[in-house]
Amino acid sequence: MDNTDIEEMFQSLGPVTIKRMFGGKGVYHMGRIIAVEVRDEMLLKADDVSAPEFEAAGARRWFYEGKKGKPVNMPYWSIPEDAFDDPDIMAHWVRLAYQAALRAE
Repeated sequence: MDNTDIEEMFQSLGPVTIKRMFGGKGVYHMGRIIAVEVRDEMLLKADDVSAPEFEAAGARRWFYEGKKGKPVNMPYWSIPEDAFDDPDIMAHWVRLAYQAALRAE
């Protein structure tokens, strides 16, 4: 995903900063990380408050395989499919990601 596409995805929040990290990209708004791009997939930040809404929408939680093959869950979720066709729905999900970032402080 190129930076212009990422900026467009998050336009409802305002300006974002994109930094290379973990072989992908981190997306920041107002100095807080709100998303990561991993293996060409954008994943939004969630927490105990917002994760149930992501799960109910069919999103998948990002995890990696830790020591001894045990999964390690990360606080990032896939974007529900319908958001890619509707800027208003995408705005809802990226706002949830920013709210989770604010609560993480």
